[in-house]
Amino acid sequence: MSRILQRIGIVSVATVLSRVLGLARDILMFATFGTSALNSAFIFAFTLPNLFRRLLGEGALTAALIPTLSEELAKNRHPGIFRLLNQVAFWLASISLVMVGLGLLVFAGIGRIEGLEERWYVGAELSRILFPYMILVCLAAMLAAALNVLQRFAVPALSAVWLNLSMIVSLGVVGVLFAATPEERMRLLCYGVLFGGLLQVAIPCWVMFREGWRPRVDPTLSSGVREIGRLMLPGVAGAAIFQVNVVVSRLLAFSLDESAVAILYLANRLMELPLGVFTLAVTTVVFPLIAGHAARGDFVGFASAYQKGVGLILAITVPAAAGIILMREPILATLFQWGAFDVSDTRSTLPVLTVFALSLPFYSLAAHQTRGFYALKDMATPVRIAGMGFLVNLALSLILMRHFGATGLALANLISVTIQTALLQLRLTRRLPGMGLDRQARDLGKVILATCGMAAMVFGAMALLEARAPEGRWSDILAVGVVIPMAVGVYALLAWLLRLEGRREMETLLRRLAGAREQRPAG
Repeated sequence: MSRILQRIGIVSVATVLSRVLGLARDILMFATFGTSALNSAFIFAFTLPNLFRRLLGEGALTAALIPTLSEELAKNRHPGIFRLLNQVAFWLASISLVMVGLGLLVFAGIGRIEGLEERWYVGAELSRILFPYMILVCLAAMLAAALNVLQRFAVPALSAVWLNLSMIVSLGVVGVLFAATPEERMRLLCYGVLFGGLLQVAIPCWVMFREGWRPRVDPTLSSGVREIGRLMLPGVAGAAIFQVNVVVSRLLAFSLDESAVAILYLANRLMELPLGVFTLAVTTVVFPLIAGHAARGDFVGFASAYQKGVGLILAITVPAAAGIILMREPILATLFQWGAFDVSDTRSTLPVLTVFALSLPFYSLAAHQTRGFYALKDMATPVRIAGMGFLVNLALSLILMRHFGATGLALANLISVTIQTALLQLRLTRRLPGMGLDRQARDLGKVILATCGMAAMVFGAMALLEARAPEGRWSDILAVGVVIPMAVGVYALLAWLLRLEGRREMETLLRRLAGAREQRPAG
């Protein structure tokens, strides 16, 4: 468990840095473009290469690569991994190139259609610039999977740092110095995405080179490649369902008005901060562990590692969701109410953020549960459940958006992911012994009790601030800078007093996170 926590700590520190830079990038974007049609067009255009990244990269490929590479490492050590990696790289690059060519033809065709609103033409133009990013990020995801199998977690976790830094510099430095119009700044931002993608490939390549890998063109369809392809097919279908779900939601939002896509994106990004910092760290580290248990047939160890992951996820995401809801207005005002993003944009985002916050624990658990199936090389069950979730989300989106606009789209996502989480856990419980959540259900009561105590403190502190602090931005800054750390401390104290299982692991993890700031993490 200590080694697991050390690795989670490394990934968490790297991910914190990535998320902080991502937050800075988003603040700069919204301060520059607000919730304008131009910003919504960029967000929608950036969704498209991410769709295929999930199909061919991080989602299905990673899920198929890690178990297969783990077996290759056990049988043939490092040379076997390097050989298989070269073969996968050839086929992944070839497929990605074909997809990019087809995508560019489609976007060029959209630009020739007459009678569309202007934001559709802008979105097509930006998509033509951004779509080649798909090739780079797919290769980066492949390298990240290999590094994780080799127990090198920090470099893959830092991947998004290079993208965020590149976007910040392109918009905040180059854009300020050399761009005269919002349109020129937006193009520079798109070029920053492409340069960031180059860094995301180059840096892991250098690390793998030091591990002994030598890139070669190898079109061999080995048994390992065929095994990855076999495992990927249902995984691609599952990822396609989820990502098409995202694209459809943003497409529906794009059809609502000029700002809906930007509002949905912003609310989702704030939800992803705790999701990425902790949940991604847990799933990244636990997935190779449970995959190793599954490969050895050790299902007692599999269940134990899975249960620890569930407990840690619940202990973090439940209070995080409550905190986001309670502090949503000062958080939005402090972080984003600058430049082109004004008070009306903050108020429009509040209800959407509330709904997304409620979905945080469910998204986190669903990610962990899906990795459990992938470790068992069962790609079909998550696909079937994701397909049902997509249909539920689509039907509810079409109904609720008519009455509640962007908030209705968020509500549809919340309902569908809740159903999906329940079904995934039910199937896992039936699949293996020891996978039930009886112990977590007991601990969840303690988590809720500690969260209620934290909420009471937040209400009291906010009332005191409203009575004593000056109105306006300073009140919001004090709320974010003072009340949030106090809330974290109160929750941690209550969790300890209630003897919440996993409290020692969380304490160890926090110590490692603090220590990692003083020492450069290995890997």
